[in-house]
Amino acid sequence: MTSATGSELVVRGLLDAGVSVLFSLNGAHVDGIFQAALDQDLDIVDVRHEMNAGHAAEGYARVTGEMGAAVVTAGGGFTNVLTSITNAHLDRTPMLYITGSGPLATDLVNDQQAGFDQVAMAAPVTKFAHRVTRADLIPRVLAQAIRTAESTPRGPVLLDIPWDVLRQSVETTDTQNYRTVIDGYGCAPNDVSDRILDALSTARRPVALVGNAFGSRESRAQLHDFASRAGIPLVSDYEGLGALTGSDWHVGLVQSLATLAPDDRPDMVLVLGVRFGLPTRFATGQLIPGDARVFQIDPDGRELGRLQNVEVGIQADPVATVAHFGDRLGVGAAPAQRKAWLARLKQATDEHTASLQAEAEAHTGAIHPFLAVRTIAMTVPDESVIVVDGALTELWLSETIASANVSHFLGHGYLSSMGCQMGTALGAQYANRERATVLVTGDGAVGYSLAEFDSMVRAGLPVVVIVLNNQAWGATLHTQEWLFGTDRVTHNRLPNGSYSAVARALGADGIDVDTLSELRPAIESALRSRRPTCIDVRVSLDPIPPEERSLMGGGPFTTVTTSST
Repeated sequence: MTSATGSELVVRGLLDAGVSVLFSLNGAHVDGIFQAALDQDLDIVDVRHEMNAGHAAEGYARVTGEMGAAVVTAGGGFTNVLTSITNAHLDRTPMLYITGSGPLATDLVNDQQAGFDQVAMAAPVTKFAHRVTRADLIPRVLAQAIRTAESTPRGPVLLDIPWDVLRQSVETTDTQNYRTVIDGYGCAPNDVSDRILDALSTARRPVALVGNAFGSRESRAQLHDFASRAGIPLVSDYEGLGALTGSDWHVGLVQSLATLAPDDRPDMVLVLGVRFGLPTRFATGQLIPGDARVFQIDPDGRELGRLQNVEVGIQADPVATVAHFGDRLGVGAAPAQRKAWLARLKQATDEHTASLQAEAEAHTGAIHPFLAVRTIAMTVPDESVIVVDGALTELWLSETIASANVSHFLGHGYLSSMGCQMGTALGAQYANRERATVLVTGDGAVGYSLAEFDSMVRAGLPVVVIVLNNQAWGATLHTQEWLFGTDRVTHNRLPNGSYSAVARALGADGIDVDTLSELRPAIESALRSRRPTCIDVRVSLDPIPPEERSLMGGGPFTTVTTSST
């Protein structure tokens, strides 16, 4: 007869489910898991703040398409990771969070790191949250949690395991192995698929709006084949951008549709796993015309037709459905007029970029942020993972990143929490150590997580962090100027310090860039070094990106009155 502790059962169950790494920060309540992982060769990447344990696991999940796993201790460890849990909930990222908690034997006695219900706090932002009260229950409940995280729509789950349950020993003959794998998801039925393909065959100006479901090489190849044979240009939200790379029908981010003239807008939109809301400008008609025929495929039936009517709404897996479309398409080339439509979309994007280029080149002073992000997009290697943090930084980078052959573009998501992407980049780099991972961040956002340079150094993760440093919380500063006047700017200046120096102090490399000509060599040098590097780039605060101008009530190339224009 052999026995195992609750901690050993956790690690054994994770390994059986194919989990290869945990992201964590150690604490007494979960130290048993660390000990069991050491004995059973389960890798742990430890960070300097629990929020980044969660975000790193998210980054891993968003790049691999597999479930991410984070382990944190009780009390403050749990509350620190709650932002990540909420983020994963809103973005439908498959995540397993394991939290320690106080011993059952001392429940409700004002013990340390106790006194509140972690499960109750997590319940509104998880698909499943449960407190495990006996070690012998761990294999079954852990398997149920993993299946729940992986079932569509995917999302986060939480297991709260008290300290004494993790320490409890049980006979292993009393435990079983439970299934964690989901072998496949449904696709659209034949008659509905044919209805969509018939509509596509007669559309003059169709586009496919692609979400983040197309993460694997196989699914992307099927998407590209479908686009080529059907003659449908591909646009995406931020998370889906990498899925377009390599396709001749790649247009870029869906925001590019905003520059089209009213009579040049799409007449059919095939929505593949993108939810109506922020990415579609809330059904205002700026991106998806109100009179367009809309066909939506999403794993969550609650999202079908949210904010905007759809002609057909299918609760199904977008990847499986696109593969099914490919099987049912007839043989033959795409209609000739579709290539003219594709060319018009690309022309509109080029015209938009040229206008920004002209504006930026006329600017004097510190580096114009558009010229900085254009250089970044031109310099990063093919198949890079690009992570972005900071409001102005994301708005500027979205203007150029579609021209780079990225494998993934990881933005803020629906929660739009600043400062979380240092952890995301760490996890994304771990997911593929050979692929370049570049975090482009503002100076405000990077301040949340500077200590993670230490984590990157200890884990040997060569993330390149490019800080667009305008010495301000730029987006809120612009908003204060616009709403209240230039004399009412308050608590938005960040004039002090050197981020590259902080990186060097923590064992990473640091490079300062003051002129545009220095930026490309700095990026190339950092990539060659294969070391964590901070490139501190002094950029101008004055320019306002086109989307921010639109949010302020103007057009992409109209003047918005602030002290910065």
